[in-house]
Amino acid sequence: MNAIVAERGQVTIPKLLRLRFGIKPGTVLDFREENGKIVAIKESKKDAVAAVRGCLKSRKRTDAIIGEMRDSV
Repeated sequence: MNAIVAERGQVTIPKLLRLRFGIKPGTVLDFREENGKIVAIKESKKDAVAAVRGCLKSRKRTDAIIGEMRDSV
């Protein structure tokens, strides 16, 4: 796949690659040079732990939840 660098240094990423790697408007790419090649790495916006924090919607402490799970077996 080829792309032409525009006058302002902009490059359009081919649609197939955008779809395959989930690159959407607003996606941050980190560019670096590795062994004479330009490499773009998609940065993750969210911290994996922060993304699931609070998903249980419970005010109970973890110890209590685990205790209830063990008692039900």
